[in-house]
Amino acid sequence: MQKISVTIITFNEEKKIRQCINSVKTFADEIIVVDSNSTDSTESICKELGVNFIKQNWLGYSEQKNFANKLANNDWIFSIDADEMVSEKLSNSILKLKNEDTDIDTIFTMNRLTNYCGKWMYHCGMYPDRKTRLWNRTIGKWEGSIHETLKFSCKTKNVLLNGDLLHYSFDTTEDFERQIFKFAEMRGHYYHEKGHKNAFLLSVLSPFHIFFRNYILKLGFLDGKTGWYICMTTAKATNFKYKVLKNLN
Repeated sequence: MQKISVTIITFNEEKKIRQCINSVKTFADEIIVVDSNSTDSTESICKELGVNFIKQNWLGYSEQKNFANKLANNDWIFSIDADEMVSEKLSNSILKLKNEDTDIDTIFTMNRLTNYCGKWMYHCGMYPDRKTRLWNRTIGKWEGSIHETLKFSCKTKNVLLNGDLLHYSFDTTEDFERQIFKFAEMRGHYYHEKGHKNAFLLSVLSPFHIFFRNYILKLGFLDGKTGWYICMTTAKATNFKYKVLKNLN
């Protein structure tokens, strides 16, 4: 692996895009930002930092990321969200790869560590939140309309890198609720489009299962009141997902 292109999609990310871009500069040979018409200062910050900034109307999560990847001059892609940044340890791990011969069927995964209202979350099912973000674009692309995932055209060798991908998604409890219920609603619509029927038993049992898994099995109770709130809210969002499906049906 010799050169790496970093790709980022943005919309109104003026609060976090600077730290995101600065965190990848140590290993990035080019940085491409594809922006879906931000109305804040995202564009001016990106241009100040010298990245390749392109405007593109929103295509959906997967297609927007695939569009960005196609613009890259290098086949090795590191994809990062605007509310994430690379830790120093992870950056050093990626730098070492640039001096190695890497087969194109090798993909690289990392643990993502989420910051919730200033607190790093190691429980509640939030860590290790493993993400594959470094791969050769000739063998993989993003798929999925909600939680996009990489799909590969061949058998791959997965390597876990040292160091965390730092996720600054939730500055307030309102941010957390807004995002988790937004995705729950989107998932409800997705189930409807796929022809899923009303599932009363699942709507009752799934929230309990989610809470038990995150609070007990994933040790959410160790995070005190914050852990209780996160696990309860996640369970409520699961119930809401099935309510959306029921209403659509």
